[in-house]
Amino acid sequence: MTAASQDGTPVRTRADAPVTAQPRPRRSRRFAGSLWPAAASLVVFVLAWQLIVFVSGFPPYILPGPLAVAEAFVRAWTDGTMWPHVAATLLEVLLGFALGASIALGVGIALARSPLAERLLSPYLVAAQATPVLALAPLIALWFGTGLLSKLVITTLIVFFPVAVATMVGIRSVDPRLLEMARSFRAGNWQIVSRVEVPAAAPAILGGMRVGVTLAVIGAIVGEWAGADRGLGVLINIARGSLFDIPLMFAALLQLAIIGVTLYLVMLFIERRIVGER
Repeated sequence: MTAASQDGTPVRTRADAPVTAQPRPRRSRRFAGSLWPAAASLVVFVLAWQLIVFVSGFPPYILPGPLAVAEAFVRAWTDGTMWPHVAATLLEVLLGFALGASIALGVGIALARSPLAERLLSPYLVAAQATPVLALAPLIALWFGTGLLSKLVITTLIVFFPVAVATMVGIRSVDPRLLEMARSFRAGNWQIVSRVEVPAAAPAILGGMRVGVTLAVIGAIVGEWAGADRGLGVLINIARGSLFDIPLMFAALLQLAIIGVTLYLVMLFIERRIVGER
């Protein structure tokens, strides 16, 4: 409202003052706010772990404490034990995920757009998914050898199904009005797929890839257990068997968890950059 002064000049009151938008919180503050629950839960987990070790009295060769595992983790990195195995596993995970996700993307689009392809391929895909990859790993190692190729085959198999299903569901969930609009502009099939269906289905596809990238770590370890001379799966077997170094085995498991969480967060970052904040 406006009030008048003694000389009749209108004076702007508090209610007439322009409303300014509140500044949005900085991205760093939002990032920190999203991190503290995870950090708090990690602290609680480590304290509970140490409490279980203290109360139960288990020796280190049964359940080592977090300090012993941390010491073994640092020692494995400083003496050069960890890095060759991490590099081998990471290569298998990244290549296997890229290959499996690429094939799954094409197959998922074909399944979504062709009822005939779905009827022909679905039984085989479900049967392959229902068969434990741990049971197939020795055969794959026998057929393709114990080198990188067998690890890629196993990782591709375990990544393929969730990404293909997510792609098929995402493509089928596209708004039909978008497709009608694209056809009204005389867009071809490839243009509809690349410019309408895939962008619209991106949240579902990237969600499937988030699942697939964590499964890729499992596939690489299964492949290394079937036969390999290097990798975190090999290091776990060595620490558990010939060395009987249980803290080192836990350190290798910790490194696997770090790789899995890091890759998941990278995929989450890519998803938010493409799809946007939710």
